[in-house]
Amino acid sequence: MSGPAGPVAAEPTSLYAAQQKIYPREVDGRFDRLRRLAVWLLLGLFYLLPWLPWAGRQSVLFDLPARKFYVFGLVFWPQDFFYLTWLLVIAGVSLFFCTALAGRLWCGYACPQTVWTEVFLRVEYWFEGDRHRRIRLDRGPWTRGKILRKAGKHTAWIVLALWTGLTFVGFFTPIRQLGAEVLALATGPWESFWILFYGAATWGNAGFLREQVCVYMCPYARFQSAMFDRDTLIIAYDPARGEPRGSRARRADPRAAGLGDCIDCRACVQACPTGIDIRNGLQYECIACAACVDACDSVMDRMGYARGLIRYTSQQALEGRGTHVIRPRMLVYGALLGLLIAGFFVSLALRTPVGLDLMRDRNALYRTLPGGRIENVYLVRIVNKDTRRHRYVLQAAGLPGIVLDTDAREHVVGPGDVYSVAARVRVPAAAAHGSQLIRVQVRAVDEPRFAVEREARFLGP
Repeated sequence: MSGPAGPVAAEPTSLYAAQQKIYPREVDGRFDRLRRLAVWLLLGLFYLLPWLPWAGRQSVLFDLPARKFYVFGLVFWPQDFFYLTWLLVIAGVSLFFCTALAGRLWCGYACPQTVWTEVFLRVEYWFEGDRHRRIRLDRGPWTRGKILRKAGKHTAWIVLALWTGLTFVGFFTPIRQLGAEVLALATGPWESFWILFYGAATWGNAGFLREQVCVYMCPYARFQSAMFDRDTLIIAYDPARGEPRGSRARRADPRAAGLGDCIDCRACVQACPTGIDIRNGLQYECIACAACVDACDSVMDRMGYARGLIRYTSQQALEGRGTHVIRPRMLVYGALLGLLIAGFFVSLALRTPVGLDLMRDRNALYRTLPGGRIENVYLVRIVNKDTRRHRYVLQAAGLPGIVLDTDAREHVVGPGDVYSVAARVRVPAAAAHGSQLIRVQVRAVDEPRFAVEREARFLGP
């Protein structure tokens, strides 16, 4: 570009807007109370579970060095890893079920980001006041009062974040021992690193990033629409009732003025933790926390209008057609989820705290012994998954005259130990023809219900 005085440089244009801090308005209503209840329950479980004793030990402890995972009265070993996979599948199907039923219900009430952000916001309210006071405080100069309020808030945040990091590590290291080490400043390098890491992550995510985690970092917001249909319950504004929007006196008749029920007060926008205007339709930033519903209902109460201008509803209902909660998608998700949960608990109930592995001796297919007997040798591994030591015996069945022999009649296996022994299985030559199936059983002498059986191949001439 050129001008009378020569070329004029074009001013640079930024393609990215600066992030505007969101100041969610504090609301009160039935969904806010439900959200607070969820926060209390979830954080109560998280912070208290490691401190609860159970049978002389910590109730929930994932002891990685010892490869033991204690969950109340159950003890899991690396051989039980498939239970974790099972739980993850249940969690995934549960997420699909809840999303198809009521949108981002998980995000609004149970997601860790939402839960800890809710707590950090409450701390911010206590130190800096309501929405308008926080805005004025941030825009005002740095005074002694502002420094004290900010310092108090961040001190409380850091204490809560470090306590969160300590509690998280306490699920993997006995928390009473860990607490004593922290007080004595004697924690090991790994414990110190993870406490500080998770503390810093909590402080940063819940104190500063907040809605940016949901909007920019969480992948769930991107693919949630694949699980929606027109009968999914969502947070929605009713334009047929609310439009045209506009301000009016409290006693004015909106119909006479040609207005809908929306007074354009923007209370729903101010209450939204992600800063969206729900009146513009469903947006991927919406986490279905229903804060806008509580805000709008309080305004409707003051105006004397019916509640529900913003509510849980579906696209079908907004268009004047009924919502179908029971539909093929819900039946499939519900049936699959029910089967997975039932199977999981049945498997836990039938779980035997003893494992048995068999491996044939590869040095010889079989041996012919004096007296006309055929012998196969197996390496037997007995896994004691119980918290007490047990005495085990081995037996074989499946062929006439079969005998199993080891160097000792009983085998003592300590808690969590893997015990290996060579087992010699002998069968009369008349019954040993080619490859045949046999059964090998291990049974605890002092606890007969602790028994498990495996099949193996017996080879003969």
